Amino acid sequence: MSTLIAEDLLLLLLDDDKGSMTAGSHAQTILGGGLLIELALADAVEVGDKEGFWHSAKVRVRPGATLSDPVLADALSLVAEKERSAQEAVNRLGKGVKEALLMRLEQRGILERREGRILGLFPHTTWPSADSTHEQAVRRAIEASLLQGVTPDERTGALIALLHAIGQAHRIIDRRGMPAGEVKARAKQISEGAWAAKAVKDAIAASVAATSAAVTAATSAAVISS
Repeated sequence: MSTLIAEDLLLLLLDDDKGSMTAGSHAQTILGGGLLIELALADAVEVGDKEGFWHSAKVRVRPGATLSDPVLADALSLVAEKERSAQEAVNRLGKGVKEALLMRLEQRGILERREGRILGLFPHTTWPSADSTHEQAVRRAIEASLLQGVTPDERTGALIALLHAIGQAHRIIDRRGMPAGEVKARAKQISEGAWAAKAVKDAIAASVAATSAAVTAATSAAVISS
């Protein structure tokens, strides 16, 4: 089954039974990163070189790029509006996309939409698993890389890099007794590895940087408010 990296991220970060997101998922940023990487995999965008310590790399649309997937087509149109820093592009790409991706996964029979109310008053939607076949295949590919040392393909490597950026790579798999520290070290190694083509590697690096910045900002805000 063909799914987007951003859709796979959602499946991995949703509790299969409760249908709610993992705490600290930073959904907007990580989904935006997934879309940017997807655009790079489709050879639709390129991420320029970083222009200095204080300046993020710029994202540009490749001439003549077109995409048929409606979510990716919208993402490409957003990138084409004007040249943006990679961090801004990631944040803009992820804004409001979660609901659209959840509904797509529901339409494919992968998730189930459940409407309820919190305390009997406040409307609340959850998205438990309806068919975990694809998700389990994705997890097995991630486990093969993190636990067995298999070199990931570009999509699996991108998933690991983004999950590592939010501290979830070691949490979404069955570690089978391997210490969390070893799994995290392997995830870090993969996120910095040379297993992807340059264009994709640049997009992954930019997406990870944007996601890490979001995590740092959220952590700092929590410390200040406590």
